[in-house]
Amino acid sequence: MGFVKSAEEVARIEAAVSAPRFSGAQMLSVEFLADPDFVAAVLPPPLAPLAEPRMRAMVGRWQSNCVGDFAGGTVYVACSHEGVEGEYNLAQYMDGDAATIFGRDVFGEPKKVARASLRRRGERMRGTIERMGVTLVSLEADLNRDNGPFEAARESYNVKSRPAAGGHGLEEDAILTRAHYEITGRVSLEGRGRLALAGTVHDPLDTIPVREVLRATYFEGDLVASTRSVARIPRDVYAPYHHGHNDDWSALATADG
Repeated sequence: MGFVKSAEEVARIEAAVSAPRFSGAQMLSVEFLADPDFVAAVLPPPLAPLAEPRMRAMVGRWQSNCVGDFAGGTVYVACSHEGVEGEYNLAQYMDGDAATIFGRDVFGEPKKVARASLRRRGERMRGTIERMGVTLVSLEADLNRDNGPFEAARESYNVKSRPAAGGHGLEEDAILTRAHYEITGRVSLEGRGRLALAGTVHDPLDTIPVREVLRATYFEGDLVASTRSVARIPRDVYAPYHHGHNDDWSALATADG
């Protein structure tokens, strides 16, 4: 223990970083169709939209081998890169700093700290994400179809970037990452879903055009992740997306000058 880790400590830490496990997951999702122009606008190159402009809002809670217990949620955009389909994390929220820092530093996830809640009463479930006094995401579901246990895999795309020390532009080119998840599901439910999205100057989820709600799903199980870098994005190209994933620092001024 100390400010400079020993070789043994580094090996122990990197073992957790390189093979994160998220067990005891409970995840409620509502899938929907958005406007194709919106999807094309928010996906940074080289990510490409799919023929169907699918999106998904999710609220959940997890245990882990690397960041403790945590809760949060994500708004995803279906996409592909070099023929590999997955989901791009458009906005993401966690209820603590460990999960937030790990996700941003390792995966490049656009995580912010927020409050998340997930409640179930029989076949009905509700999930919410609240930040800065605003309920940004509200999900409701009537889950009347039991699909049983399953095993699956999914891909998730994120971008790692950091602002230049001088405040103008990015420090270097951004890095597109692809996270691969091996999923073991013990519970899989499906049904009708509803969602409401609100926004602030920092979190403009209210600008997402929800054209049609497709379905709601609920999952309980375990996820094992592995992540790698798959492409570079020129810093000037990615800068507008980078600032869109962070709070508007100019709107947080409490003093002149």
